[in-house]
Amino acid sequence: MSHGLFRLKPVEDAVGHSELKRTMGRSALLFFSVGSIIGSGIFVILGVAIPKAGPAVMLSFLLAAVAALFSALSYAELASTIPASGSSYSYAYVTLGEIVAWAVGWMLMLEYGVSVAAVAVGWGEYLNEFLGTFGVTIPAEFASPPGDGGVFNIPALIVVFACMLLLIRGASESAKVNAIMVLLKIGILVFFCAVAFTAFDGNNLEPFLPLGLLGVTAAAGQVFFSYIGFDAASTAGEEAKDPKRDLPFAIIGSLVVVTVLYLLVTLAALGAQPWQAFEGQGSEAVLSSVANKAVGGTWAGTLIALGAIISIFSVVLVTLYGQTRILFAMGRDGLLPKAFTRVNPRTQTPVFNTVIVCIIIAIPAAFVSLGQLAEATSIGTLGAFAVVNIGVIVLRRKRPDLSRGFTTPLFPLMPILGLILIVVIVAGLDPVTWLVFALWMAVGFAIYFAYSRRHSVLNRSK
Repeated sequence: MSHGLFRLKPVEDAVGHSELKRTMGRSALLFFSVGSIIGSGIFVILGVAIPKAGPAVMLSFLLAAVAALFSALSYAELASTIPASGSSYSYAYVTLGEIVAWAVGWMLMLEYGVSVAAVAVGWGEYLNEFLGTFGVTIPAEFASPPGDGGVFNIPALIVVFACMLLLIRGASESAKVNAIMVLLKIGILVFFCAVAFTAFDGNNLEPFLPLGLLGVTAAAGQVFFSYIGFDAASTAGEEAKDPKRDLPFAIIGSLVVVTVLYLLVTLAALGAQPWQAFEGQGSEAVLSSVANKAVGGTWAGTLIALGAIISIFSVVLVTLYGQTRILFAMGRDGLLPKAFTRVNPRTQTPVFNTVIVCIIIAIPAAFVSLGQLAEATSIGTLGAFAVVNIGVIVLRRKRPDLSRGFTTPLFPLMPILGLILIVVIVAGLDPVTWLVFALWMAVGFAIYFAYSRRHSVLNRSK
């Protein structure tokens, strides 16, 4: 039984064929990862992180970026070696065995599915804030789920189904729309920097380390989650034109772009007002508030709210894309029904898969207040990161002969450091979050033993 649970998928089978169309170039892949990283996080995190570290929160962003980089390097190596749609699911199947791959795939369903539903819920709040400046308001009962004081969240449905229509049209069309949105939201963040720098006062950066190094590390643990999403490009392994070269560029390049942008935004915000003023500004309006104070009006904040709307739409689009490609890979391996692998002959996209995923995600987005469940996605994300760091070590030892478009420097130090940091971050998560995660995984393993293990392609080919 142990042999069956940990049976490995040959690398050659993982990369030997693709029913999907290779339409995505280097820039499209870069925009996919950047679009996935820059969500609502940067619009809210400063109000939470700055009170913990003061001006030294800039060191927190650097520390979090380095922590993310360790895992990003492992992703880059495996993506260039095993350019398959399943991302960390496919990497686990090749390196650690079927049951580990299933566990990773199930974690990713939680991460992608719930995170999409969560940001879709928040989209209505940002939309209302933006429309409110023009005297238009979506009634509360139709802008929030029941648990948040509403009845039915119409904006959440709109954003999910709009993204569904884009994904059905084709990967290249989705990539083009995403690229436009990424450029817009980067432009709006640069606009914020330009506005905030007009009110810059260097005295606001002193003392630089008012809360000590413990404050820096505490803030780093929180801002780390603002970097999650760099792995989005790896889900496009079978639709990338030159995966060996372009996937590592997109994964690592997105971290570099986002880190520079985050540091600029943070510096501009800190210079515009004393760090103590951020206490209690943990709401979505923190950047809007700083911008409005800098210009002495509300028009700048309105533009920032528009940036948040665009950011969330882009995140929903890219995350739904990743979810459908992972399910496609799992269906192809027999761990899920074959319906998830049906590809439209004209667009070469998994239409049935996309429609089912969007319907399933739209229901909780419209009717459920996600609360603690959304926090459980962080364990799923970090679990996938851990498996990738282990997988890169295993594959380097077992298959040194494989052609690698990118190799992790300072091997095996980097993936080991990545693992250590993941353990540190996971250890600090709320016990309720662990309970939700444990229940989710219990359901997943029940499905695996009831269905997936018997229907596995590897099981049928014994």
